[in-house]
Parts: sequence; structure tokens; C-alpha cells
Amino acid sequence: MKSKTKYIVVFLSVFLFRLIPFRAPNVEPIMATIMPFGKVYGKLVTFAFGFLSIVLFDSVTSGLGIWTIITALAYGAVGLGASYYFKNRSGWKSYASYALVATIIYDAVTGLTIGPLFFHQSFMVSVIGQIPFTLLHLLGNVSFAIVLSPAIEKWVLKAEKKVVVAEKVVLVA
Repeated sequence: MKSKTKYIVVFLSVFLFRLIPFRAPNVEPIMATIMPFGKVYGKLVTFAFGFLSIVLFDSVTSGLGIWTIITALAYGAVGLGASYYFKNRSGWKSYASYALVATIIYDAVTGLTIGPLFFHQSFMVSVIGQIPFTLLHLLGNVSFAIVLSPAIEKWVLKAEKKVVVAEKVVLVA
């Protein structure tokens, strides 16, 4: 399977997973996918994955709004960070540690800004409401990072290595 096809398959799989009804909120494989994609596909493609994951989901479910722009840009930034962080790193420990830190930063940026700035929610209400939300988000992201991210990396890198080998053969011939 070609690398572009795998990207599309994973993107659609993540989207469909997020559409599962009655699942725990914030337990989703976006972060677990962004991290190995950052290693394999690079900055722009990984930014696009995070950004478009949010935009597509919101456009199909809740509708687009200011929250979409903020969360999409934030997940895009998580993807950019992953492309730098995973340039020379791999393994479940690296994925788990990035998921931990990136989730806390992402939730702080999105959860503590959108309510107070755009919906006139008090900052203290945002902080108190964000605590269980972030704990659940951490549980999902770190768990998926340990189990899913290494598998995605292995699967996608396998396709990339085949493409590189084929290109070298063509260039040598």
C-alpha cells in the first residue's frame, strides 16, 4: 500500500473512530497518530493532519466556530512539535512522554481560552471544568501513544522504506 494511501486510511479511521457514539470524550487517537506521522511525513503534512482532523469533525458534528479555529491550529501545532521532537526519537516511552506534555499544553491553551474569551465563562469555572476533561484526555492520549503510535510508525515506515529503495533502484539503473 502506498504511503499516501496509508495516510488517507489512517486519517479516515481516526475520523470514523471519533464518530463512535457514547464513547468517552477526548479518548481518541489523533495525538497517537500525529506523533509517528510527525516522524515520517514531516511538518506540513502532520500540521495538516491535526488541523483537518478538527475541521472535518466539527463540520460534520457541532458545526464550525471560533473553537474550531483555535483547536485546529492547536492540534496543527502539536503536529509541528511532533515533527521536531520525533526527528531522532522513537519508541513507546518517547510517544508517552510527548503525549503527556503536549496534552497538558493543548488542553491549557484550548480549555482555558475559549470559554473565558469567547463565551464569557469565568476563568475559575474553566479551570475546574478542565481538570476532569484533561485527566480523561491524558488517559486516552498516553494509552494510545503506548499501544497505537509504535504500530502506526512501523506500518507507515515500512511503506516509506520500500518507496526509498525503489527510488534508489530507479536512479541507479
